[in-house]
Amino acid sequence: EAQLVESGGGLVQPGGSLRLSCAASGFTFAISRMKWVRQAPGKGLEWVSSIDTGGATKYYADSVRGRFTISRDDATNTVYLQMNSLKTEDTAVYYCAAGGPTTGTMVVERGQGTQVTVSS
Repeated sequence: EAQLVESGGGLVQPGGSLRLSCAASGFTFAISRMKWVRQAPGKGLEWVSSIDTGGATKYYADSVRGRFTISRDDATNTVYLQMNSLKTEDTAVYYCAAGGPTTGTMVVERGQGTQVTVSS
């Protein structure tokens, strides 16, 4: 059974940084496209970033490009999201996900999420 477990969320001031981690198991991680999606309070699911197999190709939503960096470690089945220059509008539950198209919120598997709150 596929499992994705996120960690690293928390409360941070505007302009601060957080690094999210996602430990994957139960499927062949190395051949899976991995994604981060988020859901802000009262809003729908929003695609944030994707990383293809091997980690050479990465995609970002316009709202986070230049501030967030996605990466993966196939040796440990872990995907990361480094978030810098955080804004209040980045406040959301962040979900690690596997599969689906290059961009967008369609996924095959999704974790339980980790809360990120950006507030002064």
